[in-house]
Amino acid sequence: MAPRKKNFSQEMKDSTKPVSGNAARAHAALMALANPEKAAFLAGFFKTGKGQYAEGDRFLGITVPAVRQIARQHQGLSLAEGTGFLESIYNEERFLGLLVLVRHYEKGDASSRETVYRHYMDNRHRINNWNLVDCSAPQIPGDFWLRGDRAPLWKLARSASLWDRRIAVLASLTFIRAGDYGDTFKLTEQLLGDTQDLMHKACGWMLREVGKREQGVLEEFLGKHCRRMPRTMLRYAIEHFSPELRAEYLKKTGNLKIYQS
Repeated sequence: MAPRKKNFSQEMKDSTKPVSGNAARAHAALMALANPEKAAFLAGFFKTGKGQYAEGDRFLGITVPAVRQIARQHQGLSLAEGTGFLESIYNEERFLGLLVLVRHYEKGDASSRETVYRHYMDNRHRINNWNLVDCSAPQIPGDFWLRGDRAPLWKLARSASLWDRRIAVLASLTFIRAGDYGDTFKLTEQLLGDTQDLMHKACGWMLREVGKREQGVLEEFLGKHCRRMPRTMLRYAIEHFSPELRAEYLKKTGNLKIYQS
């Protein structure tokens, strides 16, 4: 006989429970907001089904603003407690843990920042959905690599893990904000053949961020590579161009009819 599937309430009871006072209170605050209907919607939205990119991820059904509010209300959470939340089966708890890591990184000195960065890199197998990457990669590894050696970025960019590759690309947002676009262009060129649509979106998003600052620099890059770009990547990159210029690029790549449909 197949094992009986646990219901939402029983699954929450069986989840990892932090033992320390601060972490236990934050955990309880999250559990109090759990919403099974919203959780079911998020499971579909974040593609958690069999064979999908986030297969097996679980949700409590809590909005991002609500998780951020709980993080603000529990600012006494230590780095160890934040890292502990990354062990949770629930996406929202891992999200909370990453917010704690980001806070410790941003408030720390050079030594503290390196410690947080090591915690992040050592636990990145738990940073396994796009919302988790996007809320932390620019702030922690992106800032750390901006200040020093970027060799680990390129190791992640070559990884078989979708999430490692997305961390590498999202980290470059910090470089872009500092006026440094070279690595974003190199990453995009390297990942033109990536099979994952999430990577097409990530690269296109970063290119769009470059274009918001220096459209001419982006157009120079597109002139060399737009014909090889996946449709999604190109459409993200040119989103802020004029309608006429968007049409011009899409016509070059044979995507104009698809774009207009």
